[in-house]
Amino acid sequence: MLGDEGEGGLRVSDPGVAVVIEDDADVRNLVGAVLRQSGFEVHVAPDGRAGVELVRTHDATVVTVDVGLPDIDGYEVLRRLRSFSTCYVVMLTSHGDELDTLTALQSGADDYLTKPFRPRELRARIAAMLRRPRAVPPPPANVPAEQEPPMTPTQTPAPSSILEHNGLELDTSTRFVAVEGRELPLTRSEFDLLSEMLRSVGAVRTKADLVRVVRGDRYDRDTYISDSDERAIEVHVGNLRRKLDEDPKTPRWIQTVRGVGYRLTPRSG
Repeated sequence: MLGDEGEGGLRVSDPGVAVVIEDDADVRNLVGAVLRQSGFEVHVAPDGRAGVELVRTHDATVVTVDVGLPDIDGYEVLRRLRSFSTCYVVMLTSHGDELDTLTALQSGADDYLTKPFRPRELRARIAAMLRRPRAVPPPPANVPAEQEPPMTPTQTPAPSSILEHNGLELDTSTRFVAVEGRELPLTRSEFDLLSEMLRSVGAVRTKADLVRVVRGDRYDRDTYISDSDERAIEVHVGNLRRKLDEDPKTPRWIQTVRGVGYRLTPRSG
């Protein structure tokens, strides 16, 4: 079951360090084996506190966290990780427990899997995350921008990485978002969804479309998307609206298209 590296597989020469935080020895060994086959240097921990220290010590790239741990729960682990690390986090939740799934996403997880899961699906989810840039902090405000050389007559300007709409600015190159100068601390999924909405320029995006945006392009249109997946998009959009301080009844940026999905609001003024 662990030997196939075909569809949904991940194998790169040095993807970095992975930490598995899981109290169930069988699951811990399974996840560790999948990640080692994918090229990671793997460290494992049977509880949350030890796992947090492993992530801190080894500057992990990917972390899997079980929700139900014997000392501190997975949400507290995630909160502590987010205080010092931009690692990709996959939460492992109980099968069919939608509350666990939604809480994981609201807490800042990049993705989730419900137990039991297939090793191939774990590899595919991690491969999709690794194609999405890790968070890059903006340059300090007091550091002057580097002077660019003047353009010659034969040069043309590079396409702008800035997307703007109704007072919101999003920089795709630095993954920086601000509303009227106020920086917004978005998760990767929230940033990717907002970027996709800005690029869509008013076209309706279905929840299934946005699930694929969050997962990455490995998940093609033939991939099954569950009600829980679409519900997760609703959670992400709800979190975005909260951070944008937006009233869904009179939205400034994201309109709900009932029964379908979402679209960007018209430009004001």
